Amino acid sequence: MAIYTPPLKDMEFILHDVLKIQDSDIPGYSDLDRDFSGAILEEAGKIARDVLLPLNAVGDSEGCKLENGVVRTPSGFQQAFDMMRDGEWTGLGADPEYGGQGMPYLVHTAVSEVFVSANMAFNMYQGLTLGAYEAIHAHASDDLKQKFLPKMVTCEWTGTMNLTEPHCGTDLGLLRSKAEPQDDGSFRITGQKIFISAGEHDLAENIIHLVLAKIPGGPEGVKGISLFIVPKFIVNDDGSLGARNGVSCGNLEEKMGIHGNSTCVMNFDEATGYLVGQEHKGLRAMFTMMNAARLGVGLQGLSQASIAYQNAVEYARDRLQGRAVTGTQNPDGPADPIIVHPDVRRALMDQKAFVEGGRAFLLWGAMLLDDGHLNGNKDSEGVLSLMTPVIKGFLTDKGFDCTVQAQQIFGGHGYIEEQGMSQYVRDARIAMIYEGANGVQALDLVGRKLATDGGKHVLAFFDIVKTFIKENEADAALNDDFLLPLKSASKDMQAAGMYFMQNGMKNPDAALAGSVDFMHLFGHVCLGLMWARMAKASIEALANGTSDPNFHETKLTTGRYYMARLLPETALRLARINTGADPVMNLAAENF
Repeated sequence: MAIYTPPLKDMEFILHDVLKIQDSDIPGYSDLDRDFSGAILEEAGKIARDVLLPLNAVGDSEGCKLENGVVRTPSGFQQAFDMMRDGEWTGLGADPEYGGQGMPYLVHTAVSEVFVSANMAFNMYQGLTLGAYEAIHAHASDDLKQKFLPKMVTCEWTGTMNLTEPHCGTDLGLLRSKAEPQDDGSFRITGQKIFISAGEHDLAENIIHLVLAKIPGGPEGVKGISLFIVPKFIVNDDGSLGARNGVSCGNLEEKMGIHGNSTCVMNFDEATGYLVGQEHKGLRAMFTMMNAARLGVGLQGLSQASIAYQNAVEYARDRLQGRAVTGTQNPDGPADPIIVHPDVRRALMDQKAFVEGGRAFLLWGAMLLDDGHLNGNKDSEGVLSLMTPVIKGFLTDKGFDCTVQAQQIFGGHGYIEEQGMSQYVRDARIAMIYEGANGVQALDLVGRKLATDGGKHVLAFFDIVKTFIKENEADAALNDDFLLPLKSASKDMQAAGMYFMQNGMKNPDAALAGSVDFMHLFGHVCLGLMWARMAKASIEALANGTSDPNFHETKLTTGRYYMARLLPETALRLARINTGADPVMNLAAENF
């Protein structure tokens, strides 16, 4: 059976020693001292380890079943979901006006990591509800907020996002779902949506669907899309549930992974819907949910890598195979544990360096989100918007790679279902696809985000890196091992940006052919910055006589590995970008 130890000490280190949240002026952060934040994370960790983890394999093996129009979730899911509701974990970051606890997004992110690591499919039911809540909270009328949000905060009612149709995914301008206006101000929604996570299930008494559809007579393409609330059951004026709405699950998708979450074909047959925001402005409102979801999906990639790595380490310490080439390490046994072998160490170090750097990156992103939302800091919002496709795309690409590396350490046993490693690989794979496939994330980054506000936000990111280097270059230990590699990687990123500026306008393919390489280059610079910041915190802790020197020495050793072995990938990515479009586009389509 899989094991999981919530990384509480590492989270505490990042929150309090690296990000120094207790010194921040972000509203709510002053309450997050070590004792308080530690108590929240410790309790979340217990739930993840003791309740959610045992259900992960159950959800994978049983899956969901469609019976007479109702989706039955795996054994134990209902009891666990009730426990999450009763503990008010579902409303951790929600507005107190609607029954939430009003915690910063940073706390939600840290808690979500341990929940998602333990059981990714289960956590999607409440995670998607939070995304729907955010879209309604940001764009709906007060009446709709009062009608739907309180029970979404408690997850008595859950939420979904309905975009994709059989003939269109990324190109939403092609969608055919329509919304006919009614005399009472409501709309009749007709159409079919596919790949709808948590579209139908038995965990909640109502499901609140957010649906994109076109009002007849509106503009063509994406400019004519509107957003609607379509509940599974009509909600009466007194808040009670009325008649079943014209929305149903037509089929359950048979998926590669996340079997414990229901992925549905949803049919809307003149279902009653309520307009969210303005007519024909639905895509903007839905992007509130999609951007939050993209951060959450990046977290999924990291979380699966984290638990897969933990299990790989445990196996590598126990599995006896061969002898160390430098001499026997386990003289009392028939062989040495495989962790003595350099290639196994390389794979484990790749995973450890990514997971710990990615965790810091995600928490920093959550802090920028809080600074933007709670402080109104537009600069933080801009930098986070720039980094959102990197968080989603880079962390899920590398997260999947790490689950495969972890599986490889098990050898043939990694290919056997009882070990659990196959599930992490299968579950992590979807994160590279949904909420905008990673190739699309890269196109968004290079084709749109870099030039936003005249390139202001990418210049702000470079300034963050330059300022950190300049402020700390007098520290020889930090400079040689961390700052110099970071400076080199940052120059690679700047050179790539310059190439796009010089070539992108006259030949857009030249930029877009290198978009995935740039997304990864950018991701490595972000993790390089995080490792430099973590190294500084550990150097200071050791100089001040920390009570746990082993933790900080280990952190520095891992950081040096990242800077020496992984960060130099930026040079490879830049070399690819500089080849332009020709190697990618020269082969005629009929010759593939």
